[in-house]
Amino acid sequence: MNRIALITGATSGIGEATAEILAQNNFDLILTGRRKDRLTELQARLQKDTSCEVVILAFDVRDKAATESAFSSLSAKWKAIDVLINNAGLAVGMETIDEGVVDDWERMIDTNIKGLLYITRLVSPLMVQRKSGHIINLSSIAGKEAYAMGNVYCATKHAVQGLTQGMRIDLVKHGIKVSSLAPGAVETEFSMVRFKGDKSKADGVYKGFVPLYANDIAETILFMVTRPAHVNIDDVLIMPTSQAFSRIIHKEE
Repeated sequence: MNRIALITGATSGIGEATAEILAQNNFDLILTGRRKDRLTELQARLQKDTSCEVVILAFDVRDKAATESAFSSLSAKWKAIDVLINNAGLAVGMETIDEGVVDDWERMIDTNIKGLLYITRLVSPLMVQRKSGHIINLSSIAGKEAYAMGNVYCATKHAVQGLTQGMRIDLVKHGIKVSSLAPGAVETEFSMVRFKGDKSKADGVYKGFVPLYANDIAETILFMVTRPAHVNIDDVLIMPTSQAFSRIIHKEE
């Protein structure tokens, strides 16, 4: 019998790559995201190429009522979630704190912190009932250090790190694993969102060095969720070889 994994933000990047690698490794999947067309396409592809079952839920994790409604639509079988991957998140804008755009701040806080909490509040009690489960929160190098013009984004990812530790303390007595995974520079849609669709700026982030790719993170997640029952990979920081610190990246001329 396949284990069940719920992945938020599965329509692109790390979420999509994780869905693909878990489907290839005997997981059935609940995939969530805002873009239903992408979810439908991914569902069809995975069910064609693998033997896994896939359920899709199209909603915005920032919307508490929509999150609760989508989750309540799952059957009892699908609510028996073994692995929750809180992947949905984003960075928007690159302004100093005195010039920050409040709408950008709220979008990051609502997605990266509140959205993570909304879905965890629904899934974790069911894990507690079964005395098993694994929650992986996608953090960032920005959750380990702050950098210029990353103020609120860094704050949200520091919050993810703190929440992960708090969850681990609260849930350890129930046999539930909790992990954080903090990537450095990963080439996905991340920079396109941060720079609000400015492709030249987004592409410039990754010029001159080899960044991480979504599949690098997906492979790490697969390793984390396939450890023996007595092993929890608590906290992972994964960086490209060329990156030593958030803003220290060796680039070839």
